[in-house]
Parts: sequence; C-alpha cells; structure tokens
Amino acid sequence: LYRNGQIPEIMTFQGLNFDILAGLSAPLIYLLAFRKQQVNTTLLIGWNIICLMLLINIVVIAIFSLPTEFQKFGLSQPNKAVLHFPYIWLPAIVVPIVLFAHLSSLYQLFRKDNS
Repeated sequence: LYRNGQIPEIMTFQGLNFDILAGLSAPLIYLLAFRKQQVNTTLLIGWNIICLMLLINIVVIAIFSLPTEFQKFGLSQPNKAVLHFPYIWLPAIVVPIVLFAHLSSLYQLFRKDNS
C-alpha cells in the first residue's frame, strides 16, 4: 500500500507499525504461558497490555494520517487505503475484534487472579 501511495511510510514496518509482533509472538507466548499445569497469568497480562498498546499506537497513527483537517502524519502521502474496500474492513471490523479480544482476555485474567 505504501508503494502504491495509499498509506504513509509511518504506517509500515519501516515506520512505526509494530503490531505484527503481537501475532508473531502469540504462539511463543502460548507455549511459555501454558507450559506447566498452571497458567502464567502474569505473562499473559503483560503480553495483552503490550499488544493493546501496539494496537492503540497504530490506530492513533492511522487516524492522524487520514486526509482530514487534523492530519499530522503522512502529509505528502496520507492514509487513503482505509477509505476504500477491502481495507475499510481494518478499522470497521478487524480493529474492533482485536480490541475486544485483548480487553476480554485481560478481564478474564484479572478476574481469575481475584478468584
């Protein structure tokens, strides 16, 4: 998308988009957290919080890269991809699902610690 002028460089892996690390690290976190009889809730809470911060980071960058009056990033090449199909599914479907997954995981992990 960057090469086709649809998103600014700041939204790429060369920029500040590190949320791919959440997906790449998930299998490793699973192996580490569920290795023994007991679940490592501290690791899972920490990982979910870090992944939530990575998600918030790219959402803020994406919002401030949109071609609007409050655009702060990507002034020469704004974030136009999410305004068109199928990329509109990212902010409309994918981001809310990921946000819900992390928040519900944290809710269950904190509830489990208090039980």
